[in-house]
Amino acid sequence: MKAIFKRTSLLLMGALIGISTVQAQKSPQDMDRFIDALMKKMTVEEKIGQLNLPVTGDITTGQAKSSDVAAKIEKGLVGGLFNLKGVDRILEVQKLAVEKSRLGIPLLFGMDVIHGYETIFPIPLGLSCTWDMAAIEKSARIAAIEASADGISWTFSPMVDISRDPRWGRVSEGSGEDPFLGGAIAQAMVYGYQGANLQDQLRRNDEIMACVKHFALYGAGEAGRDYNTVDMSRNRMFNEFMYPYEAAVEAGVGSVMASFNEIDGIPATGNKWLLSDLLRGQWGFEGFVVTDFTGIAEMIEHGVGDLQTVSALALNAGVDMDMVSEGFVGTLMKSIKEGKVRMGTLNTACRRILEAKYKLGLFDNPYKYCDVNRPKRDIFTKEHRDAARKIASESFVLLKNAPLAAQKNAAPVLPLKKQGTVAVIGPLGNTRSNMPGTWSVAARLNDYPSLYEGLKEMMAGKVNITYAKGSNLIGDAAYEERATMFGRSLNRDNRTDQELLDEALKVAAGADVIVAALGESSEMSGESSSRTELGLPDVQHTLLEALLKTGKPVVLTLFTGRPLTLNWEQEHVPAILNVWFGGSEAAYAIGDVLFGDVNPSGKLTMTFPKNVGQIPLFYNHKNTGRPLAEGKWFEKFRSNYLDVDNEPLYPFGYGLSYTNFQYSDIALSTPTLGKDGSVTAVVTVTNTGKYDGAEVVQLYIRDLVGSITRPVRELKGFNKIFLRAGESKTVSFTITRDLLRFYDYDMNYVAEPGDFNIMIGGNSQTVKTAKLTLK
Repeated sequence: MKAIFKRTSLLLMGALIGISTVQAQKSPQDMDRFIDALMKKMTVEEKIGQLNLPVTGDITTGQAKSSDVAAKIEKGLVGGLFNLKGVDRILEVQKLAVEKSRLGIPLLFGMDVIHGYETIFPIPLGLSCTWDMAAIEKSARIAAIEASADGISWTFSPMVDISRDPRWGRVSEGSGEDPFLGGAIAQAMVYGYQGANLQDQLRRNDEIMACVKHFALYGAGEAGRDYNTVDMSRNRMFNEFMYPYEAAVEAGVGSVMASFNEIDGIPATGNKWLLSDLLRGQWGFEGFVVTDFTGIAEMIEHGVGDLQTVSALALNAGVDMDMVSEGFVGTLMKSIKEGKVRMGTLNTACRRILEAKYKLGLFDNPYKYCDVNRPKRDIFTKEHRDAARKIASESFVLLKNAPLAAQKNAAPVLPLKKQGTVAVIGPLGNTRSNMPGTWSVAARLNDYPSLYEGLKEMMAGKVNITYAKGSNLIGDAAYEERATMFGRSLNRDNRTDQELLDEALKVAAGADVIVAALGESSEMSGESSSRTELGLPDVQHTLLEALLKTGKPVVLTLFTGRPLTLNWEQEHVPAILNVWFGGSEAAYAIGDVLFGDVNPSGKLTMTFPKNVGQIPLFYNHKNTGRPLAEGKWFEKFRSNYLDVDNEPLYPFGYGLSYTNFQYSDIALSTPTLGKDGSVTAVVTVTNTGKYDGAEVVQLYIRDLVGSITRPVRELKGFNKIFLRAGESKTVSFTITRDLLRFYDYDMNYVAEPGDFNIMIGGNSQTVKTAKLTLK
């Protein structure tokens, strides 16, 4: 079985996951002629207006004409709007632009459709743990169908920022710590949203434009604090962080969002090297660049000038659309008159926005996304919900599954038997609004079952499901309020901690098994949700300890948007299932896994540290001149800590199954690789357990000697396979010179002759190894 592997062959990767190519109906010359003619009719003010993306406010159906933005739309001073929900509202506003403005230029309607529209999929970090590119593409495809049915033509997704710091809340919105996997996911998401060819302006009305974000390096903020400074060498940028953005560009993403952070002392929103020299000059990006929310105005706080200065800086750097700041509409005319911005620069930016609208087919049919019959037909359908349930179950990571300590030779706790009484206990056990996870702005928060409700429905007539809250989310009421914003309240219980605990223990006493629904609320991770302590909150830990003391089997069903520190839990809890935030169908998917209808197959895409002091901790680190010997805890004058070893609690790529997989030694087709040849690395994987299951076979490579220091291992391929109990399959990876390339000291992309370790296994630490020589 061939694996997805080759970093440089993005279109091939698209072919491997079943993406078809759509033939363009009109030529680029047709588009150029149309836009040339249109721009000749436009005033300077109207050109600037196309660059403006203001906040909509609360526009309700029937009130668009009296909204704050209505007058600007009629004057041609708005290029698009975002986060306006409802096809009726969008149709009304689009009519203002098309029928009331002088030139009738249609608007773009964008939305933060991050992991689903009304049918919600797992948060992106959870989605990445499927390692299933077809499933990830399908999630984006369904999101595009639903969003477009409600009038949306543009999504601010995918977020592809690489991060190695789980203190940063927005790790929940990304795909983890690895650039190779991140690049594959970026491409799958772009194809899912856009289809294969954004050039086709007569495309279907159920595909939308993607926006890759945040360009660039946003996930590397200092101290894990959101919006914070980023400072790193160019070499590290390109070897460890830039690839997913480039992958999205090569996949044809229609737009790029600039990040909040600075790069080399210049904010990304005003960084010409980043937005023009690299993105357009080196990578050949042909779409448009939009700022993040108030990104232009925020450069004032960075200390690089007033609103006129930073607006000119952004446009000259390569920004085409201003989200919310209204710096372009407020100052560009003055800057043009003063010679601080050239008219040609404005024309280029305006053209890019018009080209996007042309490619989406909005000039042929401004109302193509405004079919009022589509929402009932295409949104939150059974087919979509079934897909979300299946994908959610694939994202869960089984972190531990052991028998009860008191029972010798007993079977592991999971899967649960469909009999007796199961108590769902914990503050995350009966909350509907927290199931979808952060950044689910279009979610129907009251229409998704809580874990308790879902299990009760699924197990009716088979298992008695009971419930107790057991504790509040956090002992500190003010902290809990900060962690449950945007309608995600857990309805804090005013009883004392002891009263809540006593009730839980009473419910537990009547149960055969306890499902402890603990962890983070959905808004404890996400934007502006950084944390310095990553353990279970105080009152939840007390609850878990008390539940374990009952002596009954306890399954920690862990809700989280980031890696947590779970040392104590790993030592004391017999079974831990990380369910992230699984989306609208999460309750059913969790039930599928807990009761064995689905065998968990998720694998971690971020390392779980033992404590916060180890952060940043990631698998593809470099060695030092004084590395700690393998298996050692501490050795003086070596790179280590006095109080904890160097190893993670759970490594990158880790995830258990209800069955077991055995790997053979690696067989290389030849031990040497020539200049233009290839080598095939083959392993045989056998399911040695009693359950059918899926395994993610992972290929890592280490360059043993380089002109610059190289990581101890790098992911270079993966293949998710399904094996029935007792079945064996061979998995092969084709290794070429391109797979061994990196950016050297002079920023040349090279493959240097020498020896390489080829490693294949079920996670980044448990691998078989063979040696390959590059001639």
